[in-house]
Amino acid sequence: MAEKQTLCQDKSRPALSLQEILQKPSRFRLYIWRGNPPGFVPEALALFTALVMFIPILYVMVRGFQGGWERWLSLLDTRIPQLLWNTLSLTAAVSLGALLIGVVAAWLVTRTDLPYRRTWAWLLALPLVIPPYVGAISYIIIFGPQGLLRNILGHSPVDIYSFGGVALVLTLFTYPYVYLITSAALKRFNLNYEEAGRIAGLSYPQVFLKIILPLLRPAMGAGFLLVALYTLADFGLVSMLRYTTFTTAIYFQTGSFDRHSAAVLSMVLIMITLVILGLEYRTRSRQKYFQTAGSYREPDPLQLGRWRPAALAGLGIIAAAALGLPLSVLVYWSYYGIARGALDSRFLEYSYHSLLTAGAAAAACAVLALPLVYLKSRHPSVLSSFYEKLALAGYALPGVIIALGMVFIFNNYIPALYGTAVVLVLAYIIRFLPQAMQAESSSLNQVSPRLDEAGRSLGYSPWQVVTRLILPLIRPGVLAGMALVFVNAVKELPATLLLRPPGMDTLAVRIWIEASEGFYEMAAPASLLIIIVSALPLKWLISRF
Repeated sequence: MAEKQTLCQDKSRPALSLQEILQKPSRFRLYIWRGNPPGFVPEALALFTALVMFIPILYVMVRGFQGGWERWLSLLDTRIPQLLWNTLSLTAAVSLGALLIGVVAAWLVTRTDLPYRRTWAWLLALPLVIPPYVGAISYIIIFGPQGLLRNILGHSPVDIYSFGGVALVLTLFTYPYVYLITSAALKRFNLNYEEAGRIAGLSYPQVFLKIILPLLRPAMGAGFLLVALYTLADFGLVSMLRYTTFTTAIYFQTGSFDRHSAAVLSMVLIMITLVILGLEYRTRSRQKYFQTAGSYREPDPLQLGRWRPAALAGLGIIAAAALGLPLSVLVYWSYYGIARGALDSRFLEYSYHSLLTAGAAAAACAVLALPLVYLKSRHPSVLSSFYEKLALAGYALPGVIIALGMVFIFNNYIPALYGTAVVLVLAYIIRFLPQAMQAESSSLNQVSPRLDEAGRSLGYSPWQVVTRLILPLIRPGVLAGMALVFVNAVKELPATLLLRPPGMDTLAVRIWIEASEGFYEMAAPASLLIIIVSALPLKWLISRF
């Protein structure tokens, strides 16, 4: 009788609402989130972002396996070996060159009595805002077969279209990655380690080789990895200088409508990227260095003495090659381009398209990165780690592969959006979301989790805690992430070439088209505008952080 009464009471209970079901986690949900499940809104946004980031990988896997073994064997016998040699040799040369220049320049600026160190710090970082394909244009104008030096000397002393020319130009515009990261590490370096080495009887060169350099390995490795990934993914510069790598081969295979071969080459490129990431992770996991809080002291600048002229000359050559020469060439050709009407209504239209798409991508990345970063920091679990890894994968994928994935998904399954600016903005998000995540994560790590607990005790939902309490405190990191995404989205070339809607060219696309046809005076004003627009956020980031 009691059992029947209980059943009747259970039937008379009102059904749970959707909100009550979501707020009452199941045992499985508690297990997955280690007893600390997040709110529904952050988790839903994180899941949506992870699914979007998986699009390029899904495309490459499907198309690659559809290609069949015959296509794989044919490419392995013909194209892939040469592409492997071209890509890996270029990546190694550029990464090592950027590492050497970046570390030496960072040490001279931060640890010596180099004159005008603050000016040098800004000048050596500024080449980062120059798109490598824009730098390639300036070097073609000077050293190309029909360049300025050929008209003066009768021949060009440098073959800019050779392996050495490609490696040199790409190194000049990627070394700032190593320089900025190494400079930041040197500014936080514990001086006690150096003093201990000097007390032990080591000379300063021995201290540098045995103490400073090993402790800088994590920073050097991070810079080396960024340069290597950028070289693997670069399309604009290598196509301008007629050097064939995986990215250019994938692009031209796509242009010839051989999507299966393009997917096979993409799978090989992704495998190379995963190997590099795996080696970097394995190396980094063995390098765990910690600095005691409060132990940092401003070091006394090292006296360069008779080496000061050589240091100034070396940095001057680097700044002139990576900054002075490109800017001089662009200003010269911009003068003629403006005189011939380059700043017409179409130029304003290209500028508007660039600012619109890059701005939309920057704002979207700021919103989508927040739940991913928050879940990883405040709700660590298997799911939050999985979401983070999928989101970070976008930075390791070249723009060509991301664009192919977007074409495959939207053309076959969401045709209503195919050929619109939405697809282009989504490609930017996949490509540059990791940069927004890194910036927001560094700010969130400085906010105590006790603030979250205080907000929950006041009755705030998890999403309200994020938007009302956390977001105002990490606003500088959010703005920094938006600035980084905006700068890189304005310069992005391969994804824009493949995904731009009809009649919606951007500055990057017009630069590539005009320069490819030899109209340098028409490409120069757009190049200068990209540099100016990119330099302002970089200046703010350097002065702020």
